[in-house]
Amino acid sequence: MLGLLFMTNKKKRTLEETVLLIQHGDRFLIDELIDAYKPFIAKTVSSVCRRYIYETDDEFSIGLIAFNEAIEKYSSERGSSLLSFSEVIIKRRVIDYIRKQTKNQHISIDITNASQEEESAGMVIVNELSLDEYHKKNDEQLRRDEILHFQNLLTTFDLSFSDLVENSPKHADARKSAILIAKMLVENHELKELLFEKKRLPIKQLEKMVKVSRKTIERNRKYIIAIALILSSDYVYMKDYIKGVLEP
Repeated sequence: MLGLLFMTNKKKRTLEETVLLIQHGDRFLIDELIDAYKPFIAKTVSSVCRRYIYETDDEFSIGLIAFNEAIEKYSSERGSSLLSFSEVIIKRRVIDYIRKQTKNQHISIDITNASQEEESAGMVIVNELSLDEYHKKNDEQLRRDEILHFQNLLTTFDLSFSDLVENSPKHADARKSAILIAKMLVENHELKELLFEKKRLPIKQLEKMVKVSRKTIERNRKYIIAIALILSSDYVYMKDYIKGVLEP
């Protein structure tokens, strides 16, 4: 009866609402949720391992643990869906696992095109990659995924990469100032909520908190919003960029 009730309610709830219930202590739902998304977990793990993943594989177990971690850490304030967030977490954990397993060794990866035509023709490409090359390849893929996700997030704020290029402060000091304003915004829960709710920069409130003019904030508005979105999300590579700007 309880299972039937869950199935009925599940149709009315969004995935994010289900996660919120789990985070508030409804542990009954977590096994159901993980079981329902096992195909998603296997697909995500397979994209890293570049081979079909079975539920008996160690890598799949890592993916399950990572998905559970994503459920526990997820917040809608990050500006992304649970699946986007969990995909990043799963890929990172699996790569970390592979790195530990293959430390100081060389690995072989079979890269197989999944189309039936190529499979029937026996077109299997085998690349011998050093561990460093393998890590570089996966890092590049994660970086591309991160940029794509960020690009989609920007569109919800009516922004684009070209906007950021055109509106990025020209001088290093101005960029540092804009980043510090964005950091201050993100650390203020009320202002952060306003940003994501209204999809615009709370300039009036920020003006009272910083030592720069309203005109300067407005001039760097798009850049500040973009940095705030990066700081609010799980963007590893883009956060490295911010650290680089702030470091002397």
